[in-house]
Amino acid sequence: MRRPTARHGAAELCLREVGDLLPRRFARRAAAAEDLVMRLQIHRKLDRHTGCVNTVGFNADGDTLISGSDDQKVMLWDWDTGALKMQFHSGHGDNVFQARFMPYTDDRTIVTCAADGQVRVAKVQDDGDALTTLLGEHDGRAHKLAIEPGSPYIFYSCGEDGLVQHFDLRTNTATELFVCRNSLTKSGYSSHVHLNAITIDPRNPNLLAVGGSNPFARVYDIRKCKWDASSDYAQPSDCYCPPHLIGDRGVGITGLAFSHQSELLVSYNNENIYLFPKNGGLGTDPKPSAKVEGSKGSKSTMFASGEAVYHPVPQRYVGHRNCETVKGVTFIGPNHEYVASGSDCGRLFIWMKRDGKFLRAMEGDECIVNCIEPHPHTMTIASSGIDNDVKLWTPSAIEQARVLNVEELKPRKRKAKLWHFALPEELVMHVLARRRQPAAGEDSSEDLEDSSELLSLVLQAADRDNSSDDSDEDEEISDGSGSRAK
Repeated sequence: MRRPTARHGAAELCLREVGDLLPRRFARRAAAAEDLVMRLQIHRKLDRHTGCVNTVGFNADGDTLISGSDDQKVMLWDWDTGALKMQFHSGHGDNVFQARFMPYTDDRTIVTCAADGQVRVAKVQDDGDALTTLLGEHDGRAHKLAIEPGSPYIFYSCGEDGLVQHFDLRTNTATELFVCRNSLTKSGYSSHVHLNAITIDPRNPNLLAVGGSNPFARVYDIRKCKWDASSDYAQPSDCYCPPHLIGDRGVGITGLAFSHQSELLVSYNNENIYLFPKNGGLGTDPKPSAKVEGSKGSKSTMFASGEAVYHPVPQRYVGHRNCETVKGVTFIGPNHEYVASGSDCGRLFIWMKRDGKFLRAMEGDECIVNCIEPHPHTMTIASSGIDNDVKLWTPSAIEQARVLNVEELKPRKRKAKLWHFALPEELVMHVLARRRQPAAGEDSSEDLEDSSELLSLVLQAADRDNSSDDSDEDEEISDGSGSRAK
């Protein structure tokens, strides 16, 4: 019997029935169907947080969602019904940036990091309470954690101090592995990279990828790191960067993800998203003196040594905008068939992984979508951002969404937020001039008058910002060239 070359649902169903297609393979193909992506719509909103929701994630079974917020709380949800299972204060003194379940702990061990630089662990007790413990700290904000696949004990953290730390919950100890620096060589002093993202290769948990205020995504082999903390230096085993961004100091990395095939997905601020094939890096110490175009499908980079190195051109994903916040990037589908990211325009963007074809731009937050997390087993997505809620997306729409070109997307208006004001100079000067406590015996009515003036100036700033939104529509979609929309 000749198998059909195209993936047609009815034909594959027949192949499964006659035993020509394994049931597990059929299920995985069905779960990755493009039809499901085109039917995604909001299933439910979870709105108990009182601040921006900076992190969302599913447990291994997929029945519980965890979220963390600027309100410093961690919440566990039955996302399907919308019921709040439990909530607790994280123990952090600032915005929670990431919260994750540790594998094989019955969802009772949760690790978190936050803007206060702390890395903490929470143990859920039998009475439903959670005890939190400080494990380690960064000098600056700690943005992301990376859990070793299949391990209930091992995870890693990165922070704006450039430090990567290793944690072992069996001993509750933190080991400083290395400080990521801008210079890739040992010689001379080099400032550290402000790290925003860290991820582990699921096919080789010894490999860590980190990225931040630098165009290079660096992959480190932890077996080559000095575990006695005698040195803050570690040589990456490979570096990844699109050829045209090498040496560009105006871009940095906000999100990283490894696929099941060890491909590395990298999201840049003020630029696009790129997918690098396995072993498609530039080596341990790339120092190009010129960049040269090569044949179709590859580029050659001329290094200072005079040696030209050919490597595949990374797949590019265009259309979203990543300028204002630290956005993640992820894969969707049982075999990571799709790429997804949030955007400054408040939409969720989805592309085909293999060719970069743009599929969906779904209306998400009123302001900015930062986080997208896929369900471990089904075509379900959780998203969050500047809004105070979490949105769950399921393929429940009766009609398929129409496939659009990126150029067809219209600018989106968004509501002005106090956090986004470009405050007028007179307001700043007024705040600085009045930033003092009244002395004893001073008339407090003057303070009340000053407060009224300050409030009036804030309201004027809000009116100007809103009028600007109405005239300029506040957002423009990136044209894919990597330039920031004006």
